[in-house]
Amino acid sequence: MKRIAIALTEDFADWECALVSAAARSYLGASVTTASTDGKPVTSMCGLTVLPDGAFADLDPERFDALLIPGGLSWEKGTAPDLSGLILAFKARGRVVGGICMAASAIAASGAVNALKHTGNSLATHQRQEGYAGEALYQNQAAAVSDGGIITAAGTAPVSFAEEVLKALDLWTANAEAELAPFAREHLEKIQAGEA
Repeated sequence: MKRIAIALTEDFADWECALVSAAARSYLGASVTTASTDGKPVTSMCGLTVLPDGAFADLDPERFDALLIPGGLSWEKGTAPDLSGLILAFKARGRVVGGICMAASAIAASGAVNALKHTGNSLATHQRQEGYAGEALYQNQAAAVSDGGIITAAGTAPVSFAEEVLKALDLWTANAEAELAPFAREHLEKIQAGEA
């Protein structure tokens, strides 16, 4: 069984990891564990209050196959915790690390993508991070990027983020593809109709 840890911050964007965690847990047999800075409840941007399974300190990379981090308003408010230690600990043990939206910039701040292809909301957002020096490998694209076990995505790419995470965890099966395909169809139909 694959084990996924999701690090939640106050004002996290609850939809950004929802698709991947729902597919992994409900259809692919993975376990999903949530954590907050101190293990106390956090409230999402949508107003959902989550009682985490534990604190960030409980997220031992030896017990998990992946660390996923959704973005959210805490980065805009300047209240986001420094996740660099957690990110680098998972990376050092060869675990999958995924960050979407501003969490992709949190990964950039850790220096974890300085030698890997990556993306995010924008290059400018990454360049504001002190530990970032990966400009040459930044991919300016709408879809998620996976390289070296690190998956990054803009906040507008939860479908491709989910796909890349599942691929990295060897969970990309016909069942997984069938579950995610309908979520991408809306965008494909707009492109085909020349609306996007």
